[in-house]
Amino acid sequence: MPSTSQAAPPAATRSPERSRRSILKAATGEFVSHGFSGASVNEIASRAAINKRMLYHYFGNKEELFLAVLEAAYERIRTGERTLKLDHLQPMQAIEALVRFSYDHFVKHPDFLALLNIENLYQAGHLKKSAKVQQMHSPLVGQIRNVLQRGQSEGVLRAGVDPVELYITIASLSFFHLSNRYTLSVIFNRELATPEALSLRRDHVVAVVTGFLRA
Repeated sequence: MPSTSQAAPPAATRSPERSRRSILKAATGEFVSHGFSGASVNEIASRAAINKRMLYHYFGNKEELFLAVLEAAYERIRTGERTLKLDHLQPMQAIEALVRFSYDHFVKHPDFLALLNIENLYQAGHLKKSAKVQQMHSPLVGQIRNVLQRGQSEGVLRAGVDPVELYITIASLSFFHLSNRYTLSVIFNRELATPEALSLRRDHVVAVVTGFLRA
């Protein structure tokens, strides 16, 4: 039987990128489970199988680590949105694709919803220090603006829609249902967390957004 050192090489032999990924994955789980204030750096280091000194080497302190986790979460959704190639779709198809992707991403990444809830408790105090978040969001706003302008020029989308307001609407229609689906299930005595219920809700959000935008 191989020894422990053979089965799991020490963290010192890892590449810096692999170590960073391990730390971010462990930190995401710890922050989601315990919030920012309750999360333990010792536990994160243990989960990542790396010593705390190296963790601080890569991320500086707990605040910078949490910000890195947030930035990585935003990068995942922004990367997914880029694969939609909205500029290559008909305007209404582009809007529907964005709505479906946004909803599905929230479903598949509940940790993202949890991290947003945590950061809002701190009034975005960590995100305000980010040099990356604004850069990540600007291309998305530009893409939505281009879709709206194309749709307006073709007479298929209504005029005067702000791209930021539209994205906030898409996100909020998805976010509220997903972050509150368990309490809503009890309140209305309706199961809202099943795959069928989630699919129904996604179709509803698509219908609401496209119905509003239709010229």
